[in-house]
Amino acid sequence: MSADVLRIAMWSGPRNISTALMRSFENRPDTQVVDEPLYSHYLRKTGLAHPGAREVMAAQESDWRRVVAGLLGPVPAGIGVFYQKHMAHHLTADVERGWILKLHNVFLIRDPVEMLASLLEVLPQPGLMEVGLLQQLEVFRMIQEERGTLPPVLDAKDVLQNPEGMLRSLCLE
Repeated sequence: MSADVLRIAMWSGPRNISTALMRSFENRPDTQVVDEPLYSHYLRKTGLAHPGAREVMAAQESDWRRVVAGLLGPVPAGIGVFYQKHMAHHLTADVERGWILKLHNVFLIRDPVEMLASLLEVLPQPGLMEVGLLQQLEVFRMIQEERGTLPPVLDAKDVLQNPEGMLRSLCLE
């Protein structure tokens, strides 16, 4: 794994402005972006009927080990940032977690009441495992224990109120 590439793993739950944040990184010429790389594995493992599930499974790799190899593997020349938009709930129980420690992990959160209100518009009966809060907490604690420091946390509200300042602080950490 190349040490000169900053691999940002943004861990989010659904409905947390994660796509907008990813799009901002996508506009950087030195950045490669991957959108929800574990989604196909999650859909195959859970069997949930999500909108567009067939298309996602046809377009993405569903073996989490191969996905992780790509997340840690080579990037094209000229790429200094590899931004990975992860939905925390896509971390099913069978996905080993050690690889996560090889990334610069950041957590995107949103007030759970606001997130659930938005999620209910597209997913009528989400379960606890589908909101990603438990998985975010698990990964956060793992990083904290392994590194002895708190990983960065962005609140969606702060990003919306001061996008430039929040992105600058993220990129300088």
